[in-house]
Amino acid sequence: MADLRLTERRHEFDDNELRRLAAQSVGRTLQDIDSMEKLDEGGFNRIFLITMRDGFQMIARIPYPVTQPEFYAVASEVATMTFLRAHGLPVPKVYGYSATPDNAAKTEYVFMEFVKGTKLTDLWMQSKEEDIVSGLRQLVKLESQVMSIPFPAGGSLYYVDDLRKVAGEKPGIPMLFKGERFCIGPDVRLHMWYGRRSQLDVNRGPYENVEAVLAAPALKEIAYLERFGQPLQPFQRWRREAYGFEKQSPLDHIKNLERYLLMAPSLIPNDESLRAFCIRHPDLHPNNVMVSTSPDSGQLEIVGLLDWQHASILPRFLVAGIPDRFQNYDDPFSQYLIPPSFPSNADKMEESELMEAVQLYLDRLIHFHYAKGTEELNKLHHDALSDWASLFIRRLWYHSGIPWEAENHDLKALLIEVTEKWGKLTEPGVPCPVVFEPDEVSETKAFSNRLQQADEIFQGIQGMIGFEKTETWVPSDRYTQAKYLAEQLKQNLLTRLPEGELRDNIQANWFLDDMDEKDYM
Repeated sequence: MADLRLTERRHEFDDNELRRLAAQSVGRTLQDIDSMEKLDEGGFNRIFLITMRDGFQMIARIPYPVTQPEFYAVASEVATMTFLRAHGLPVPKVYGYSATPDNAAKTEYVFMEFVKGTKLTDLWMQSKEEDIVSGLRQLVKLESQVMSIPFPAGGSLYYVDDLRKVAGEKPGIPMLFKGERFCIGPDVRLHMWYGRRSQLDVNRGPYENVEAVLAAPALKEIAYLERFGQPLQPFQRWRREAYGFEKQSPLDHIKNLERYLLMAPSLIPNDESLRAFCIRHPDLHPNNVMVSTSPDSGQLEIVGLLDWQHASILPRFLVAGIPDRFQNYDDPFSQYLIPPSFPSNADKMEESELMEAVQLYLDRLIHFHYAKGTEELNKLHHDALSDWASLFIRRLWYHSGIPWEAENHDLKALLIEVTEKWGKLTEPGVPCPVVFEPDEVSETKAFSNRLQQADEIFQGIQGMIGFEKTETWVPSDRYTQAKYLAEQLKQNLLTRLPEGELRDNIQANWFLDDMDEKDYM
């Protein structure tokens, strides 16, 4: 697995020419460059910091070969950043770019402003409460500004001239802003292009109405399964025992997707503001929010919103939601928006207990003030968050578009839940187009319980070993320890199981062993 990840990131390009092109983009020469050093590696790009002899600094960013969609990802992000910056948002200035490797550096690239500051995530544990609250309110205000920009259709944003460079590509739906010729074209969200899906000729936008947005991900997945689908065991291996270690049929998922397509048009909200097309940051993570201290007020202020790759324009009710790294829905205090308070006995706690209490308080504080700030400062988003019916169609739409990993249950369980609540989700008198037999409903709900047990066991193991979610990622300084703990866990479990089919299946499907992913892509 590690070798595969390294192969995906290995990228040969002409280092000297990249430097020359970078210098040229800001009116300098190659001789003006003092250094170029790797600054960071993200999920899709390698980032370099270029420093000139006079101290000027800039960013050069190149995508990995595996980054999808080719051409569109770079072209769309550049247009999106320029468009949002023109609207007064703190987005890095783009100096130059190439959406294809057809250049002297032999790679796609983006040259942009280096935003000096500190990542918001690095300040959470160090800042005063009033600074955290102030930062969250600023972020909500910026989100409100972004989400209030109107668009005539859905998809992703491009320069007209860039789309015309793609063979046979129409220029999309035009938008003229401050003399720049933008247009709305194909949707660059990653799951629309993931793996072999990039080979499909399916509708990815522009979407002229909400119905097209709701249908596109499901139709894409049906097209993928009809062409490439094959029976497979679930990708999430800790769930395989619940499935009896049996391969799942893609035909079952196609059936559920077709059910979704029948239901979706009746679940579109009537409120015009909920249906309106808007754009939102695709990964609003505190690592992508740069802050600095104002020399005038001494308070933290947001100076940069980074990483707009894979940004899309969608109906507001579909982009609504508290970002993962800001929400704390697993905690009842956060669910009911109870104002957080620091434990009164903190001075009597052991260090480890105190650290847990501080983290819990911080999680609650961030969730509370993001939610309350949205209620006060971003009414359009708050209305979408608060609309009960929109929550269900969002969940359905999401599950209809995620790449199939031999999991047929989750979408089906949600479809059943929607049929049970149909009368509350739609206009009076609208019949539900999908019917499940009582036996099928009870079997599905019983299976939900089995999967929940498997997921809870996995979460316990996750905490024991210390890796993040399903990525099984750990910091490099804890890798050796985590690998040892994982191996010990495997050996302890296998020695407790008697020889036989169950033991053999668990060993063959151990969830932390390497596996071939190509059949799932």
